[in-house]
Amino acid sequence: MKKTLILTSLLASMLFVSGFASAEIKIGFVNTDRVFREAVPAVRAQKKLEKEFSARDQELQKMSKQARDLQAHLEKDGVTMSDNDRRNKERELANLNREFQRAQREFREDLNLRRNEELSSVQERANKVIMSIAESEKIDLILQEAVYASPRIDITDKVLKALSDK
Repeated sequence: MKKTLILTSLLASMLFVSGFASAEIKIGFVNTDRVFREAVPAVRAQKKLEKEFSARDQELQKMSKQARDLQAHLEKDGVTMSDNDRRNKERELANLNREFQRAQREFREDLNLRRNEELSSVQERANKVIMSIAESEKIDLILQEAVYASPRIDITDKVLKALSDK
């Protein structure tokens, strides 16, 4: 039973491949990393994210500077401070570091969430453009990931141009 199933699937595969051998297949390739870096909507989304998150980034930098300054103050004047003052400053530094790490984690999570939302929109638009190009140029298969793709089948420039026109 198993041998029959294997032979049947092997025969079906050979017939399937021979059917394709007689027809010319047109293949295209799109470098999605390049689309996400260079496409006008992707660049616009990146600038939008930078603008949206710049205030929070500056706030994090300010907190980081405060922690560094407090650490330097403790290292410089810690031996001359009273035990009570030194403990209070150490506690303040620990609290500041904890708050900084929490704020930094929230910042990264929020940024990643928004980046994914924006890139999803760019990807949706890019997929529509790719489908349009595939239909107009009668391309049978378009790959978005490959170990190697010949420049002859690379349609990334066409996709970038079409995205910049919209």
